[in-house]
Amino acid sequence: MTGRALYFTGPTSVAVREQPVPDPGPEEVRVRVERSGISPGTELLVYRGELSPEMAADETIDALEGTFSYPLQYGYAAVGHVTAAGDAVDDEWLDRRVFAFNPHESHFVAEPETLVPTTLEPERALFIPNTEAAVNFVMDARPRIGARVVVFGQGPVGLLTTALLAEFPLTELVTVDQYPNRRDLSRSFGADRSVAPEDVDDAIPDGADITFELSGNPVALDDAIEATGFAGQVIVGSWYGTKDVELGLGESYHRSHVRVRSSQVSRLDPDHADRWDKDRRMAYVRSWLAETDLSALLTHRFEIDRAAEAYRLLAERRNEAVQVALTYE
Repeated sequence: MTGRALYFTGPTSVAVREQPVPDPGPEEVRVRVERSGISPGTELLVYRGELSPEMAADETIDALEGTFSYPLQYGYAAVGHVTAAGDAVDDEWLDRRVFAFNPHESHFVAEPETLVPTTLEPERALFIPNTEAAVNFVMDARPRIGARVVVFGQGPVGLLTTALLAEFPLTELVTVDQYPNRRDLSRSFGADRSVAPEDVDDAIPDGADITFELSGNPVALDDAIEATGFAGQVIVGSWYGTKDVELGLGESYHRSHVRVRSSQVSRLDPDHADRWDKDRRMAYVRSWLAETDLSALLTHRFEIDRAAEAYRLLAERRNEAVQVALTYE
């Protein structure tokens, strides 16, 4: 039996290669993938060659060992069924649907403890990693009752952050994105207003209490700081890769007491360690996804053999696509 796997082979170049379907070792299971989600943030940095080739892909995920040097496999949102189990694995794993932080490929083997069992349908489960990131951003921000909040960037993770924030008793939730279709989605997910970047100053004249920078655009970080009021905070969830970030930290910033804070999902902030761990966070993510309709986010599906088209769409026509999934029929 032959499987298929996606490789990033150079800047703006991907290839789908045939490879043998692996047999699980004694303590492993084999997963047949149904859907995998393409990250329009980190994966586009990989696709465009905007990450240092010496950087570790992800030191916290076994399936993503190695660096960002070409050729490489990457991706972290795979949903499928367990089709085979090693001799030392409990038979209860067979036929289970699971989520995995695994690159794009039709079959893979993994130790069961690295998998997330789920009863979610595949096209809902593939939002697990971006929802986990959004939950992490909101946890780090700690919104107060009546806060004024601005979210820059309404890609998948920005929209998920907006949907989570909409459940808080905020005074106002304003989102910022250059594309009208994403602004429309943002309002449907609970934003009070969604504006183009050039209209931010008029949208929050008194400054935000909390600003999230989730656009992936280095220019937006300066705008996010500028949009934040006295003693407010900026949560930076974007990863800019090798792109330079220029900030105007002049007199207004110097006297503003604005706090700029990074937030990244792979490690839980020590401030939460007394009551939270990754398992508790993941349990909340799964329960929230079970109750939340995100079908409007999934705008395109491509069979794995057409992966090159999927990446070109995300890279060149972001006004058309939000979340893109690969299928494995």
